[in-house]
Amino acid sequence: MKQNKKEKELLINHLFNASPELVFKAWTDPEQLKHWYAPDGCTIEFKSITVKEGGSFHSCIHDPIHGECWIMGTYQEVVAPERLVFSMILTNEQGQTLRSVEAGKAEDWPEEIQTTVTFKPIGNQTTVSVHQTVAEAAAKQSGAYQSWIKMFNKLNAIFST
Repeated sequence: MKQNKKEKELLINHLFNASPELVFKAWTDPEQLKHWYAPDGCTIEFKSITVKEGGSFHSCIHDPIHGECWIMGTYQEVVAPERLVFSMILTNEQGQTLRSVEAGKAEDWPEEIQTTVTFKPIGNQTTVSVHQTVAEAAAKQSGAYQSWIKMFNKLNAIFST
């Protein structure tokens, strides 16, 4: 079952207490990503990551309850400090693509998700908008939506220290 094009896609906006340069760096520096780019109680490891146009990543979120979630992606756009566009596909540790159900997702979960992240300055702060090509309802049901909010809260806490 494919996503109905009339369904609202995932769009989340979040205000960070940091400049666009600092927030963009947190999204592109592997050392910083390790500290916030996983939901509460989970960790992330990068098997590889090259943040540049045409670059790619292969990562795993380790969840003590749900197990491992391997993802690979390619960066289509890297425009510091304004915009990141990258794909995300579910894989195994070896990088072989998995169908959604093989990775523990719902049958209608997209095989590939396009993620667009924009960074807009507002005074000394930055509004980040994340748009993903997945139905918002499906993202909420799977916990992906809630995970973004939790990760953003972790990142905001880092900027507050």
